[in-house]
Amino acid sequence: YCCDNVDVDARLINFCSIPGVSQSKLPLPEPFTWKYPLPLAEEEPKYPPHFELKSPTTPNSVTAICGDNTVQVEVKKDLLGIGKLVQPTDLLLGDCSATREDPESQSLIFESELHGCGSQLLMSDDSFVYIFTLTYTPRPMGDSPIIRMTDVSVTIQCHYQRSHDVSSGHLKPTWTPFSANMAAEESLHFSLTLITDDLQHTRASPEFLLGDMMKLEATVKQFHHAPLRVTVDSCVATVVPIVDTVPRYTFLGNNGYVCLFDSQLTGSSSQFLPRTQDDKLQFEVEAFRFQQENTGVIYITCSLRATAADSPVDPTNKACSFSNGWREASGRHHTCSCCDTDCGTGSKNDLTGSGISRSTDIHHCIVKWSLMDWVVSLSLSDPLNI
Repeated sequence: YCCDNVDVDARLINFCSIPGVSQSKLPLPEPFTWKYPLPLAEEEPKYPPHFELKSPTTPNSVTAICGDNTVQVEVKKDLLGIGKLVQPTDLLLGDCSATREDPESQSLIFESELHGCGSQLLMSDDSFVYIFTLTYTPRPMGDSPIIRMTDVSVTIQCHYQRSHDVSSGHLKPTWTPFSANMAAEESLHFSLTLITDDLQHTRASPEFLLGDMMKLEATVKQFHHAPLRVTVDSCVATVVPIVDTVPRYTFLGNNGYVCLFDSQLTGSSSQFLPRTQDDKLQFEVEAFRFQQENTGVIYITCSLRATAADSPVDPTNKACSFSNGWREASGRHHTCSCCDTDCGTGSKNDLTGSGISRSTDIHHCIVKWSLMDWVVSLSLSDPLNI
C-alpha cells in the first residue's frame, strides 16, 4: 500500500508512519505445479499357515424299507447334513407329500404302495425294479428372493426277484456224522449286507465316497443246530445287475476258491477281516469306479457257500486276502499257497457234494464321486432256499 493514497485506511496510515517500517515490492512466485499422489503399494494378503478347504461329507439322511407291497422312506429334515432343516412342503416322493412327521428324530415319513407316488416299474430277466424319485425344491423364505439350499433328487430302487430256485436231492444212507446229515437237510438262508465301520450293525446307506472302505458281511443261518461255516467263492463288480457284461471286475475268485485279489492288483487296502464266527465272514473293499463310467452305481454279485463248521480249513475252503503276503481269515495262512497259481477246479467240501448250498446274492453299492448327483439303491432279494 502507498501511505499517501487517500483511500488507505487510517489504521494503515498509522502503521506506515511507524519508525523503522519500510515497504518493498514482493516478487511474483514461481509457477505452482501439483500432481495426484501415487497409489500406495498393495500388501500381499496374509493367509493362515495351515488352511484346508473343508470337504463335504455324505449325509446319511435318507433310508428306505422295501416291503412286500409297500415302501417306507424316512428323510431327516436336516437333509444335507448342514444343520438347516427343510420345510416339509418342499419335499415330495414323486407327487406325494409326507404322510407323517416324527418330532423326536426330526424326520419325515413317506409311505406308498409300490405302484403309487409316480413310481416306475422296470423288469429284467430275473427281477422287478420299482423306482421312486424323492425331490427337494427349496423356496425363498418370506419376501426375500434368495435361498440357501440346493435342489436335491434322490432315486430309490426296490429290487425283487422274479423267481426262486429250489433244489431237493434224494438222501442216501451214509456213515457220515449225524450233524453233517442234518446240515444237508436244513434250509439255508444266505445274506450279503453292508455293515458299519464298527462291524456291529447294518449300514443305513449304501453310499460311499471314493477311497472309503466298503465293509460287507456274508452270513448263513440254519434252522436246526448243526453249525455251519460260510465262505465267499467269488465276487464280481459291474455297472448293471448282470454278471456277464462289460465292464466287469472280478476282485475275488481264482476258479471259485476264495482269494481276494484287489489289494494285490491295485495296491488297495481290501482284505478279509479276522473271522470271529463260522457262520459270518466280513471283508472290506476300497471304493472304486469304472473308468469312463459315471453312473455312480456299482453292482457287486457274490457267490456264497456253506460247509459244515467241523470241516477243515484247506485250499478249497478258505478266505485269503493279500497284505504283504497272503493271509487267511481264520489264521490258516498256509492254505493260501495256491492263490498265486491256480487253486484248481476240484470238488469243494460243501454240504452235499453237489453244490446246492451255493447262493448268488446281488448287492448294490453306491460309489459317489459327484457332490450333487445322489443315487440311493436298495436291494431286497430273497436268497436261495434249500
